[in-house]
Amino acid sequence: MERKAHYDSILDRSKRIMWQDDCYVDLQSTSSCSISSQAETEDISWIQKHQDQLQRFSTASFLEGMLTHLRKVDVLSSAEETKIKEAGRLQDQVNMLTTIVTGKDTQGSDVLRGFIESSDSQVAQLIMNHESMVKEHKEVLLRRYEQYRDRDSVSCPKLNITSRALLLVDGLSDLQQKEHDLMQVGVTRGRKRNHLRQLGLAKLFEPLTRVSLPPRVSLTVGVAGIGKTTWVRHFVRQWSQGAICTDVSFVLPFTFSELNSLEKLSAERLVKMAFPHLTDPSLVLSSSCRTLLILDGLDEFRCTLNFSDAAPCSDPKKEVSIDDLVTNIIRGNLLPDIVVWVTSRPGVASLIPGGLVDRVTEIPGFSPKDIQLFLNHHFSERDFGSKIWAHLESNKIFMVMCYIPCICWIVADTLTYIMQGGTQESLPRTCTELYSHFCSMKAEVGEPRGREPVKMEQLHGSNRKLLGNLGRLAFYGLLKHKFTFSEQDLRAYGIDLLLTQCSLGAGVLVREESVIYTTYRFTHLTLQEFLAATFYHISSKRAIFDLFSESTMSWPKIGFQNHFRSAFQHSQQAEDGHLDVFVRFLTGLLSSVALKPLAGLLALGKDDGNQKTWAAGFLQGLLLSGGAVVSLRAVNLAYCLHELQHTELLRSVEEDLQLGSLGGKLTRAHCVVLGYLLHVSPECSEQTNLTGSLNYTTVKCLLPQLLYCSHLRLESNHFKDDVMELLGSLLSAKDCHIQKMSLAENAITNKGAKALSRALLVNRTLTSLNLRNNNIGSKGAKFLAEALKMNQVLVSVNFQNNAIEEEGAQALAEVLQCNRKLVSLNIQKNTIGAGGAKRIADALKTNRTLTKLILCSNQLGDKGTVALAEALTVNHTLLSLQLQSNSISNRGMTALTKALRLNRGLVSLNLRENSIGVEGAKNMAHALHENNSLQDLDLTANLLHDEGVQAIADAIKLNQGLTSLHLQWNFIKSSATKALANALLSNSTMQLLDLQENAIGNEGVIFLAEALKTNSSLRTLCLQGVSVGTSGAIAMAKALLTNQTLQTLDLRGNTVGMEGAKALANALKSNRSLKSLNLQENSLGMDGAIFIATALKGNHQLTYINLQGNGIGESGAKVISDAIRTSAPGCVVDI
Repeated sequence: MERKAHYDSILDRSKRIMWQDDCYVDLQSTSSCSISSQAETEDISWIQKHQDQLQRFSTASFLEGMLTHLRKVDVLSSAEETKIKEAGRLQDQVNMLTTIVTGKDTQGSDVLRGFIESSDSQVAQLIMNHESMVKEHKEVLLRRYEQYRDRDSVSCPKLNITSRALLLVDGLSDLQQKEHDLMQVGVTRGRKRNHLRQLGLAKLFEPLTRVSLPPRVSLTVGVAGIGKTTWVRHFVRQWSQGAICTDVSFVLPFTFSELNSLEKLSAERLVKMAFPHLTDPSLVLSSSCRTLLILDGLDEFRCTLNFSDAAPCSDPKKEVSIDDLVTNIIRGNLLPDIVVWVTSRPGVASLIPGGLVDRVTEIPGFSPKDIQLFLNHHFSERDFGSKIWAHLESNKIFMVMCYIPCICWIVADTLTYIMQGGTQESLPRTCTELYSHFCSMKAEVGEPRGREPVKMEQLHGSNRKLLGNLGRLAFYGLLKHKFTFSEQDLRAYGIDLLLTQCSLGAGVLVREESVIYTTYRFTHLTLQEFLAATFYHISSKRAIFDLFSESTMSWPKIGFQNHFRSAFQHSQQAEDGHLDVFVRFLTGLLSSVALKPLAGLLALGKDDGNQKTWAAGFLQGLLLSGGAVVSLRAVNLAYCLHELQHTELLRSVEEDLQLGSLGGKLTRAHCVVLGYLLHVSPECSEQTNLTGSLNYTTVKCLLPQLLYCSHLRLESNHFKDDVMELLGSLLSAKDCHIQKMSLAENAITNKGAKALSRALLVNRTLTSLNLRNNNIGSKGAKFLAEALKMNQVLVSVNFQNNAIEEEGAQALAEVLQCNRKLVSLNIQKNTIGAGGAKRIADALKTNRTLTKLILCSNQLGDKGTVALAEALTVNHTLLSLQLQSNSISNRGMTALTKALRLNRGLVSLNLRENSIGVEGAKNMAHALHENNSLQDLDLTANLLHDEGVQAIADAIKLNQGLTSLHLQWNFIKSSATKALANALLSNSTMQLLDLQENAIGNEGVIFLAEALKTNSSLRTLCLQGVSVGTSGAIAMAKALLTNQTLQTLDLRGNTVGMEGAKALANALKSNRSLKSLNLQENSLGMDGAIFIATALKGNHQLTYINLQGNGIGESGAKVISDAIRTSAPGCVVDI
């Protein structure tokens, strides 16, 4: 009524005659001009104030209504109405309307305002009230969520959510859908899954590309304790402060734990109940607003969402069951225009059909670097941070668990507590020990900080009773997959609510209050599992009925061992592994060391150790039984053995794996333990060396566990094609983490290659595949080539010695024409011939990704080399080309050198063991005058002679690119060596010079020694078997007195003798650059070796020395070896 009266008054004023206004104005104390101006300013400011809302919320029908009314009261002319309608988009039309209206006198503005204020439509309500509603809602949310700021924040800036990002992932892996959270983290060792990109919170609900749509339903997953609720609360605070997602009008956060208290209600009633200040929920939930509904913690929902049978509902006013309400919102039947953000642990999240979820993100945990940062920042007092880090490194299972921030707090806090106690007891080595100390710490019993140990009779009786009741609550909650509890639940299990506020209660339970409900949960899922195990451990010693049945109506079970067996039977049968960690703790509690901190909190009887011995035998029996494939349930048994500290088998398998001696030892028990080691040992999983250890049966047995290796070495296992079928299924799995796989030295044929090729079409992790020394043939190469055309992950493939021939080379050439990922290709020793080389060369003309190509021993000849040279004139991305043993003569060399004059990409060229002569060397010299990009040139075992090498030496004087030159076995004598020495005087880039097996003699070495006095770039000089004697060695020793850059000197197979050794020894006393010295087979004798050994007392740079084959004898070798180890403990001695 008030709105209508106001509107009528505006219309009345528009009908008043002018003299009435004049009479009215004359009665005022101010001038008519000032009053008119003030009224106009007020009206215009109302339009301007609501300009954004008018543009944002006006619909076509509402705009039509405004235009009709303004035409009716003669505020708009027909021409103006036409102008507005022709303005373009709806927003442009609204903008044109407001511009025209505000350009008129106050009458037009008043009429527009009056029309909107008198309208009862949602659009009008939003135009008038949206801004004030949003402001009030943000203030309410900020007050609610500000109380959690201290709990949620990490004071270390680099670990705060503001500096972290979510991972955009392609759905959930099988592991995430089926396994316990801690098993997921253990298996993957916290490594990030393949993800499309990182996504900051601010962009969580934005389109990924310019042409894509924003997501309606977003799902964020993360294991328990990773920080899902913390991320949600941070988002709400940031939005409430206007920092992110400013286009979102309303954010409505709910937790599933509070929804558990509701039975039947409508969407609008739910909003009204949680947010009473939103007096009209229909406005908030309307399609005109962009509203975000947050549903946090799906894993805590008591109902199972049934997307197939839920009754459809599209009316936000209709009351339905809470599970049907949530299902219909996610499905889009109800509130289809609002944005929905669901968070959950991965296993439960998989219940939402993938087709309903538009975007899946994952919360990353702490990397090892993050853990170290966290410890150093929060536990820097008395160097606790570094001590905890050292303990984590020596107990890898803790390191893996610390991937989860909540567990990282628990571990660090507990270890700090123990260290602050000042006791000499060792830090916990098992999770059971750690959690025992944690509970002891929270109850302030055991050995409190800085106080005398509290005697058992002094303990407060309520703590023991509370822990027992909490254990019972935890156990039966775990069986029901229940992780949040109401006050009624706590009372039902005899827990006094007042005691939840005591040290122990507050330490293990977290109380969450909301407008709707108050709930309790354990500090972390693992703590619930630990307390459940303590309850079962104590109860199993006196219970006469099955503890897994909460009622007493069950078959009698008498005796601890029967109850222990029952626990493992239930655990092994649980497909989702939700009892895995529970049985680990249950086993760990049989250790007296783990029970000690709980001595005052649990009613413990005498422990004679018999149960622990029996349990170890029982677990080992389970290891031997089971199916043909090692499942994660079986691997969990090895975790249990670790908790029991029965580690003989674990250590034995780990040693064999590291030594590569598992061959013939892989029983089923060994396979299970191997699976466990791949979880907890980064060294084992990052490079899993199973060379010569496996057969078809063991591969099949280990298959699920091999998924999570990084670098898998399966060489020399006599694998045939049937094993390739298994490995193909491994590489095809969505959970596959394998990045490198070596199948060298097996018996794989084209059938096996076909199985691998099918896997490579879908695999998204493998970057390196080594098939060296198999027999895939040209047919197998074709199969793999077809896969490589599609595969966008592999960067390195090794086909060495596989008889792929010219036909296979042609298939690989086709790959190079379309594949844009392959960086390294090795087809050495495949007799591809000149024809195959030509095919490869043609592909190189257009390929711009391959950087390394190995074509050694392929009978290319000069024709193949000429074709490759032609490709090098246009290809500038290939960095390394290896053409060893290909019968290349001066003709091929001439073509290559012409290409090098134009090429600016090639860095390494290997031409070893060819037939290149003086002419080829001279052509190379000409090329080096112009080319400064080539760095590594290998001309070993050719026919260069002095004349050819002298030409190259002249080029080196000016060349500023070459860093490594190999001239071994080239019939070089002292004259060419002199030329090389002269080149070193001016060259400042050469770092390695290899002149092995050339008869340069003392004279040549003396030339080089003189050059070394001036040269400051050379790092490695190889002079093996160059006929150097005492005089050459003495000259080299003098050079070492002044040269401070040479690091490696190889003088093997010469005749340095005792005097030469003496001179070198004197040089070592002052030289500080040489790190490696090889004097093998140099006729040093005992005296010469002693000279070298004593010289090391003053030399601390040498890290390797070889004195083998010098006639020292075993006793002399021991004396000298001991002397060197005493003088230079960091130096490795071969003697």
